[in-house]
Amino acid sequence: MLQYSLRRILGMIPMLILISFVVFSLAKMMPGDPFGGEINPSNTDPKYIEEMRDKLGYNDPIYIQYWNWVKGVAQGDLGKSTTHKLPTLDIILERMPNTIFLALTSLLITYVFAFILGMYAGRKPYTLADNFIAGYNYFALAVPSFIAGIVGIYLFSFQLGWFPFSGSVEVGLKEGSWEFIRSRIHHVILPALILGLMSTAQYTQFLRNDIIENSRKDFVRTARAKGTKESKIYNVHILRNSMIPLITFLGFDLVTIISGSIITETIFTYPGIGKLFVDSVATRDYSVMMSLTMLFSILTLVGNLVADLLYGVADPRIRLD
Repeated sequence: MLQYSLRRILGMIPMLILISFVVFSLAKMMPGDPFGGEINPSNTDPKYIEEMRDKLGYNDPIYIQYWNWVKGVAQGDLGKSTTHKLPTLDIILERMPNTIFLALTSLLITYVFAFILGMYAGRKPYTLADNFIAGYNYFALAVPSFIAGIVGIYLFSFQLGWFPFSGSVEVGLKEGSWEFIRSRIHHVILPALILGLMSTAQYTQFLRNDIIENSRKDFVRTARAKGTKESKIYNVHILRNSMIPLITFLGFDLVTIISGSIITETIFTYPGIGKLFVDSVATRDYSVMMSLTMLFSILTLVGNLVADLLYGVADPRIRLD
C-alpha cells in the first residue's frame, strides 16, 4: 500500500502542473487584470502607471509571469489580495475554520441520517416506510440547494426566528467564551442542516440498494442456513460489504469539506472559503481565485487517493499493489 501511495503521489505532480497551467491561462483570459487594485487609484499619470506595470511584472512575457506565480505558490507565497489588501494565505487561513466547522457538521448530519434511513429501507424494502424514504430521496435530489436554503431562511429565520440567517457568530462576543461557542453552533445549525439533509439522499439510496443486493448473495444464505441471528447477519455480514460505497464517498468528501458549501455559504453569507471564492470571482481578485482553485484541485486528487486506500481497507479482497 505504501508503494501504491507513493506512485499515486508522484503521478499527481504532472497533473498539478497541467492544472496550474489551465488555472493561470483561464485567469489571464478573463477581462481586465488585478493591476488596478495594486496601485494608487488617485494617480492617473500614464508614466506612473507604466512604471508600476513594469515593476509588478505585468509587462513580462506570459511564460515568465506563469513561472513567477508557480514559484511563489511552491514557496508558500500566494500573492496579495487586491480586494482585502492582505496576503492571500492569511485570508484563506482566516476563513478556513468556518468552512471546516460547517462542512464537518453537515457531514455528520449526512452520515447519521443516511445510515439510519439506508439501513431501515434496506432491511424492509418495498414497504410503506421504504417508499416514503425513496420519496424523500427523490425530492432532495431534485431540489437545488439554493432553493432549499432560501426556503430554510424564510421559514426558520424570518417566520419562526429559531436560527440566524447570516454570519458565523454574534458581534461583540469574547472569543473562547461559552457564549461565543454557543453562538458559533447556533449560526452553523441551519446551513449545516440544509447542506447535510440535501446530501443524505444519494448516500441513503446507495446504502439501501447495496443492502438489498447483498442480502440475496450466497454468503448470506449460508449464514442463515447455519442459524445465525438475523441481526448479526445484517449488522456484521451485510453491513460491512454495503459500507464500501459510503467509504468511497468519504474520500471525495475531503473536497466537500472545503469547496462543497460554496452555494450554501453564499446564501447564508457565511464567511467561509466558498463565499470567499465567489467574492473573488465577482471582484476579479485573481490571487485569491487562483489559489482557491488550486486548493480545490489538490484536494480532489488527495480525495481520490484516500478513497482508493479506504476501499482497500474496507474490502480485504482488494489489494493495492
